[in-house]
Amino acid sequence: MERYLLHFKNEKYLPQNCRELAHRARDLASDMNVSVRLARVASKFIEFDVASEKVDLDPLVERLSPIGELDNVRHVVEEHIDKDKGIQDGIFYFNNERFWECHEAFEGVWNQCYGREKELVQGIILVAVAFAHEQENEESIGIGMLKRALEKLGSSPSMYYSIDVDRIRKKAIEMQQANKLTRFEI
Repeated sequence: MERYLLHFKNEKYLPQNCRELAHRARDLASDMNVSVRLARVASKFIEFDVASEKVDLDPLVERLSPIGELDNVRHVVEEHIDKDKGIQDGIFYFNNERFWECHEAFEGVWNQCYGREKELVQGIILVAVAFAHEQENEESIGIGMLKRALEKLGSSPSMYYSIDVDRIRKKAIEMQQANKLTRFEI
């Protein structure tokens, strides 16, 4: 089976509904040879992490249509991507609340980095993963990850490509103090 991220438009669900949505998706697809691993809830979409054969993907999407209108499907494969493209993709995914995909894009960048740059990129990844946990209604885990993210970001330069690292540090500190994850763009 292959791994896919299915994004359905979200008009009413909150991260607190992620388990209910995962159970509902599993029920809707119960007689299919697929696995609905989990659901993440963002403000504009619901993301289902699924395992499916390619031939079963369209029927699965049809089965899940009562949950919402399909926005996009992404086949998750390990990609070897140009560093600049990985950064561009990571920024896009972060700013569109597709935090798991952001993590994946920056991991591809991280694999091409060395030394201090590698730690800086890992800090950005940890912030994205914190938000992915929040989308799974695990905000406390996400808040806990901010400490590690700040350690990795350290005193790195204030800009990394077009990313304002100082702003990320400031936001991470504010979120720790408030004990609340608040989405922002990078």
